Amino acid sequence: MSEHTQQHDDASAGARDALRAAGWAEREGMGFSAHVGPIWSRQEGDAWAYGLLTGPQHANRAGLVHGGLIATLMDQGLSAIAWEAIQRQPCVTVQLDTHYLSAARPGQFLEARGRVTRVTASLVFVQGEITADGQAVSSGVAILKRIRQRG
Repeated sequence: MSEHTQQHDDASAGARDALRAAGWAEREGMGFSAHVGPIWSRQEGDAWAYGLLTGPQHANRAGLVHGGLIATLMDQGLSAIAWEAIQRQPCVTVQLDTHYLSAARPGQFLEARGRVTRVTASLVFVQGEITADGQAVSSGVAILKRIRQRG
C-alpha cells in the first residue's frame, strides 16, 4: 500500500467516524450503488438526506469529482425520497435532469436533499440539490414511475 493510499484510508476512517457522530448511517450497498458508495442516510425531521463520501476513485482527469458520480447521487437520493413518499413501493427513474453548479473535490462529503412536488397514480415528481460543505454542487428534478407488483 502506498503512503498516499494509507493517508487517504486514515482520513476516510476519521471522516466516517465524524459522519456517524453527526447521525449519518451507511446504507447497505446493493448492485450498482455498492460500486460507488457506500451511500449514507440521515433522517432530518420528516425528510431524509443522502450522502456520499468522495475519494480519489471518484475523480475525473481534472482531479475533481466526476459529473457522473454527482448524477448517480442525484438519482439515488431523489429515488429514495420518492420511494419513501409512496410508502416504499418500488419505483424507477424515467427522467432525470441534473444541472451542475460548481465543482466538488475528492474527500468532500456530498449531501443530497429533495422534496416531492407531485404524486399521481403512476408517477412521482421530485426536485433536489446536492451540496458539498454547504455549497450547491448541482440541482435536479426527477420523474419516477411506480412499479406495480404482479401477482
